[in-house]
Amino acid sequence: MNSCVLKDVSYKAIEMFCGIGGFRIAFDDAEIKTIYANDISSDACKVYRDNFGKDILVQGDIKQQKYHIPDHDILTAGFPCQPFSSAGQKKGICDPRGTLFLEIIDVIASHTPKYFILENVRRILSMQNGKHFSTILFELSKLPYIIEWRVINAAHFGLAQSRERIFIIGTHIDSDIAMPYVKLINENDLTHVLRTKYDMFKDYRNWKNISQYEKFFPLWGVAFQEKFFGYSPEDFSEKMPLRTLRTVLQENADSSFDYTEETLERIKQSTLVNRYFNGVQILYNQGGGARMGYTIFGTDGIASTLTASTSRHYERYLINNRYRRLTNTEYARLQGFPDDHCKAVSVYDQYALYGNAVPPQMVKWVLKKLLSEGQTYFQEPNQRQLLQLSLEN
Repeated sequence: MNSCVLKDVSYKAIEMFCGIGGFRIAFDDAEIKTIYANDISSDACKVYRDNFGKDILVQGDIKQQKYHIPDHDILTAGFPCQPFSSAGQKKGICDPRGTLFLEIIDVIASHTPKYFILENVRRILSMQNGKHFSTILFELSKLPYIIEWRVINAAHFGLAQSRERIFIIGTHIDSDIAMPYVKLINENDLTHVLRTKYDMFKDYRNWKNISQYEKFFPLWGVAFQEKFFGYSPEDFSEKMPLRTLRTVLQENADSSFDYTEETLERIKQSTLVNRYFNGVQILYNQGGGARMGYTIFGTDGIASTLTASTSRHYERYLINNRYRRLTNTEYARLQGFPDDHCKAVSVYDQYALYGNAVPPQMVKWVLKKLLSEGQTYFQEPNQRQLLQLSLEN
C-alpha cells in the first residue's frame, strides 16, 4: 500500500534559508538537483560555498532575492526558528523574522512547485495556545496543496541528540491527485486513529476549522482548504537503535575545551542529580531538576538539543574524568554532518551554524516519504467529490 521508493522522475529543488546545507546534502544523496539556494548569513554562505560551490548560491535578503528564484519542482525552507525557539525570546509571528514565513507563501503561490518541505522547532505547535502554528497552517492550507506535518526526533535517525523538529510537507493538487494522501505516518502508527477516530478522519466535513482552533496542535496532522485533522502518535515505529553521546566523542580533545578546575569548584554548590531526562544524562545542577542553573551532563545518554544560543555552547560534560564543553567536531557529528563541514569559518562561529542546521538524516526520511505513493483512507466517491468542490471554490 505504501511504496517508499523515489519515483523515476528528474526533480529540481531550491533552498530558501539554506544555512549550511542540511537539505542540500539529503537532496544530493537522492540525486535531486538543487538549482538555487539563498541565505542572508555571511558565515553560512561561506560554509555553503566551501562545500557545494558558488554557482547557485545567492547571498542576501530573501525579500529582494525572491523575484529571481527560478521555476522548480520542490521548495525547501528551514525558515528562521529563533522567533519560535524555547532558547530565544519566543516572539513568534510578532518577531520580524517570523514574518519571513510569508515570503515562503509568496514563492509557493507564484511558482506552484509540485512539493515543498518546511522545517522548524516543535515549539511552534504550542506557542500562545497554538496561535502561531494556526497562522502558519491557515496560510498554507489556502494554497492548492494537501498539507501534512509531523514532529520527529533526530535521536530516531541514528543521531545521538534529542532534537525534536516539525516538518511540514505539501503536495500540489493536480489531475493526478484528487484526494489527500497520508505520507508521514504509516499504518502501524495510524492503528489507534483507525480504531477510534476513523469516521472523523475519513470525512473532511468533520475536520476542525484551523482559524477557530486555539489549543496546542497535535504532533501529526493533515490540512486542506482551511481545515485539519490531527493526532499525536504514541511512538515512532520506524526509529533506529539509540546511539549514546559516547559514540561521537573525539579522543584527546584539545585542552582549550576543558573546564575541569572551574567546574570542580562549582560542583561544591551543585546538587547531584544523576538521572535521565528525555534520554539526556544529567549529573549535577544547582536546582536538582531537569535543567536548572549550572548543569553538568554525562555521556551515557544522548546530547540535549544543540542550539544557536552562545550560552549553550559552553555546557559542561563529564568526559573521561574531564569536565569540558563539546567540540565543534562533536557538534558536527551530533547534527549528522562531516567532521570538517564548517571549516571555512572559525571554531567559535561553527557552534551557531551547527546549532541552527537541520540534520540531513531527518531530511532524507521526510524526502523519501514525500516522494512515495503514500496511503489514502478517502475511498468514498462522495468524499472525493467534496474535496474537489472545496478546491474549485
